[in-house]
Amino acid sequence: MLYEHMDLLESIGLDLLFAAIFFFIGMAIKDVLKQGNVPPFGRKIVWLVLFLGCAGFITKGLIQISWEGAGIG
Repeated sequence: MLYEHMDLLESIGLDLLFAAIFFFIGMAIKDVLKQGNVPPFGRKIVWLVLFLGCAGFITKGLIQISWEGAGIG
């Protein structure tokens, strides 16, 4: 395997790791909210915060891809 491909595999692996972490965090939060009898408004706030965290990572990835494509990064 060439060294040029190692960087690509590292970035893909890191993205998959973050996706898996967010999935498991979501499953844990769902379980805690279910067992804690949290009111619906509180559940919506918790899911909103979790979504905004995921959206931040996705936005960072898209900005990184666009900058690398333009030759900035």
